[in-house]
Amino acid sequence: MPHKYFLTFPQEILGEPVLYTLGQDFNVVPNIRGASIGDDQALMAVELEGEDGDVTRAVAWLKERGVSVESLAPDRKLEL
Repeated sequence: MPHKYFLTFPQEILGEPVLYTLGQDFNVVPNIRGASIGDDQALMAVELEGEDGDVTRAVAWLKERGVSVESLAPDRKLEL
């Protein structure tokens, strides 16, 4: 079952391939369900599929990069 999150990216990392890194370094498959990107931040609703430990490590890495991560209940729809 995918893990659902709302992510808020700060301006400093908007140009970085964050989702690509999740797939390559953490063996997690991100599925973007919605996004809004502005000049100073990006908001994204995502599902992350993978082993629980891999997802946990990926979320920790996102937080280290300055991404705000809000976990959602498994049955809550991802909409922006």
